[in-house]
Amino acid sequence: MSSDILDATAPQDLPVVVIGAGPVGLAAAAHLHEREVPFLILEAGSAVAASVRAWAHVSLFSPWRYNIDPAARRLLDTAGWAAPDDDTVPTGGQLVENYLQPLAKTAAITGRLRCDTRVVAISRTSLDKVRTDGRADLPFVLRLADGEDLLASAVIDASGTWNTPNPLGVNGLPAHGEHDLTDLIDHALPDVLGTDHDTHAGRHTLVVGSGHSAANTLLTLSRLAETTTGTRITWALRGTAAAALGEDDTDQLPDRGALGNGLRTLLETGHVTLLEGFGVHTVTRAGTGLQLTAIDGRTVTTERVVAATGFRPDHSIAGELRLDLDPILGCTRTLAELIDPNENSRSAITPHGYAELTHPEPNYYAVGMKSYGRAPTFLMTVGYEQVRSIAAALVGDFDDAEEIQLDLPDTGVCSTGLGAEQASRDIAARFGVDPDVPTALATATIALLPTAAGASEAVRAAAAQIGLDPRTALQIAAFNDEPGALPSVAGLISLTPSAAGRCC
Repeated sequence: MSSDILDATAPQDLPVVVIGAGPVGLAAAAHLHEREVPFLILEAGSAVAASVRAWAHVSLFSPWRYNIDPAARRLLDTAGWAAPDDDTVPTGGQLVENYLQPLAKTAAITGRLRCDTRVVAISRTSLDKVRTDGRADLPFVLRLADGEDLLASAVIDASGTWNTPNPLGVNGLPAHGEHDLTDLIDHALPDVLGTDHDTHAGRHTLVVGSGHSAANTLLTLSRLAETTTGTRITWALRGTAAAALGEDDTDQLPDRGALGNGLRTLLETGHVTLLEGFGVHTVTRAGTGLQLTAIDGRTVTTERVVAATGFRPDHSIAGELRLDLDPILGCTRTLAELIDPNENSRSAITPHGYAELTHPEPNYYAVGMKSYGRAPTFLMTVGYEQVRSIAAALVGDFDDAEEIQLDLPDTGVCSTGLGAEQASRDIAARFGVDPDVPTALATATIALLPTAAGASEAVRAAAAQIGLDPRTALQIAAFNDEPGALPSVAGLISLTPSAAGRCC
């Protein structure tokens, strides 16, 4: 029976419904538990962190210390959790196995989690979007894919953007023919060295995109090419290589600047063929492969395409709610002012909480990747602070909600210069090494990245080259105390990119 007949139920007697059981959704549950707020988590996948599992083979940018929500850590510690080493960098799979799965199994969460439960629409009970009188006093109603209705006092949408990637088309629309060639087009982060090995080994792969997932795929394909003859790589950019490599003054995204060093090496050594200003207009089948035609008429033929073109939010389930979305990014207008990559060079680390995520619809919040809309620079730890602030606001603790408690690694831009000389000396003094060691470690790490088995392995190999203890090297690589000091967490220990910004 539809629970919508329970309109008389007071919102305060109902649970907060969290949509999505990924890192930010589970963190929301942990904070709600600490606030003694009843909650229910609805996960569309068959298990928690379904999207993270899709990029399980990818290393994150940052070490464990930045990937564990504080409330979640406290909950896990109470359950006798064996915490991972704060200074090591996990893969997506390790994030799930060693953190998210144990968190979901805690007594506080396991009985309040429903998997295989997809939300298809949200509204208020007894009225539609047009009605205003009494709106805030009525519960939310969430319609599930099987027709069931659930009531909620508030909704925290942490469903992410993984399932809504941007298309190949240069104008934001699917390229002509794109939908008919999905058998030859992969979206972000195929497991090139694992389950997708045979798809790319000995073949020509074209990677389209300039962000984190594109860089990851290019670097991984270069490792495949080292061991498999006939493997060719082409990189198609809508813009210029200078911007993608972090040399352009308008591109101040720190992760992109750091990744530029590894990608530059691939270009200089001829491991990757570059196509600049290649805006895809049409895709057609060509024998067993496909041909892409740019808007300026240029063509390229390949056997496989990886469309690493980013992601976008899908707000369709909230169509009956009153959302105030920025027309450019698709996030709240207030947050857009802080994170618009057209205007802000360091948008990824802008502190914010519930206030910047508030819509005209009271007690509805989109958080995590979805909260950033099309902005490409979301950090996981920012999502943790979002839900901490929201949980405080939901119980009326606005002093705590407004006191931003964000613990971020410094993510200063890494360009061809590897850091300020004074800052390098400061870090050397902190770790008791010679003044030139931090810069030497950065240089060696970047050079070894294309052939290393992973980011941490590159740091260890670099340490061996320069005669440095590997544990000290990992600590130096994970540390940054001053802006611009070194390539930072995003530029040293974790040069291997994350899934479209799912990093810190």
